[in-house]
Amino acid sequence: MERQKSMEKGLLKKSLSIREREPKFPNEDVFLETGLSRKSTREVTKNTQDNDGECRVTASVFLSTFVAVSGSFCSGCGAGFSSGAQSGITKDLSLSVAEYSMFGSILTFGGLIGAIFSGKVADVLGRKRMMLFCEAFCVTGWLVIALAKDALWLDCGRLLLGIGVGLFSYVIPVYIAEIAPKHVRGSFVFANQLMQNCGIALFFIIGNLVPWRLLAIVGFVPCVLHVFCLFFIPESPRWLAKKGRDEDCRSALQRLRGPDVDISCEANTIRDTLEMSEIDGGSRMAELFQRRYAYPLLIGVGLMFLQQLSGSSGVTYYASSLFQKGGFPSAIGTSVIATIMVPKAMLGTIIVDKLGRRTLLMTSCAAMGLSALLLSVSYGLQSFGILPYLTPIFTCIGVLGHIVTFAMGMGGLPWIIMAEMCFRNSATNDICGYFPQVAPNRFRGCFATKSHAINHSKFSTNSHTHNCGI
Repeated sequence: MERQKSMEKGLLKKSLSIREREPKFPNEDVFLETGLSRKSTREVTKNTQDNDGECRVTASVFLSTFVAVSGSFCSGCGAGFSSGAQSGITKDLSLSVAEYSMFGSILTFGGLIGAIFSGKVADVLGRKRMMLFCEAFCVTGWLVIALAKDALWLDCGRLLLGIGVGLFSYVIPVYIAEIAPKHVRGSFVFANQLMQNCGIALFFIIGNLVPWRLLAIVGFVPCVLHVFCLFFIPESPRWLAKKGRDEDCRSALQRLRGPDVDISCEANTIRDTLEMSEIDGGSRMAELFQRRYAYPLLIGVGLMFLQQLSGSSGVTYYASSLFQKGGFPSAIGTSVIATIMVPKAMLGTIIVDKLGRRTLLMTSCAAMGLSALLLSVSYGLQSFGILPYLTPIFTCIGVLGHIVTFAMGMGGLPWIIMAEMCFRNSATNDICGYFPQVAPNRFRGCFATKSHAINHSKFSTNSHTHNCGI
């Protein structure tokens, strides 16, 4: 019995000594009581730390995102300007409805020009310097509008402003998608739509209170502030790595993820992704029309078409005219829109990663269709003189419902989806939901650029014809 106990004690001591000793070689496995080797435990700990650092939302990420989406605020100011300034401009400069419709729609014609060149400019200048480049157009455009003496100068200023807006519409989602941790990327990109709604809401409110020239100066101020703030945010690490500036890439990543985070894993992933992109070779536009790319091409182009075929441009640009035609006080209507503009965009930012892209997109489209139907019914009742007391109510509900449901889904989701399609490979498994592996690396830049251009072309057509129809 004593001999058996002695043998068991010796075996236990030997087992513990094996488990507790350090490995003699780097690749040697020393098994612990947990069943894991000491080597694999260190690897798991290291990978966990890397994932924690990559998922951390730091103050630098918040600041950089806020500064970037401030450009969308400037774009929203441009979109909201035409509604509040319509009566003042047409009176002071003696513009006809057709001339003012041209002024309103030329913003999106400029956006078409900016969108066509947005991808190439972003690759040459970088994301940060491109935003500065955008503001050069916006600042100049606001000044020309504020000092305009006739329709020609108004249109020139609006065109310059539109070019800046078109460039912004591409680079802001791209920049956010490249700096934000993947678990909050959807919400952060949706903040682009939130800030745009803030700009529209501001101009809907003060457009009823100040002259149109002063309103243009108000639009000039946030553009200047945005230029100043852009000097305090880092460049996109992915763009820096693409240009071979590895040290700058690591420095930008360290600044975004925090000083105590090991960013080597994420930096290596970015480098490997770019190397794979170079192996794939250059892009040829004709290859986009091959049968295997028909589905992603249909998604990208179709979403941009449907976004503008919804009539959002006309409703936003000429909300005051819609209220007036329906017999609802335009000052009250635009003030109500401004009041709810920001909360409903915030709601969209919150639920975009909870409901999923597809569910939110379908819900938004269905609600927009019902709102547009209600608006058409209200004008139909008015034309036939049936239930005239219901026309103002239906008009108010239709306009508000259309704007609210558009901003919660269809307004921001196409941009999120485009950003995800274009930059899925910036890190491993960045996109695991709605459109996985939707476009090859070498096509993503031109694919997104063409979709943005199509979006602005439809926007321009709708915004011009809508006011003439009213």
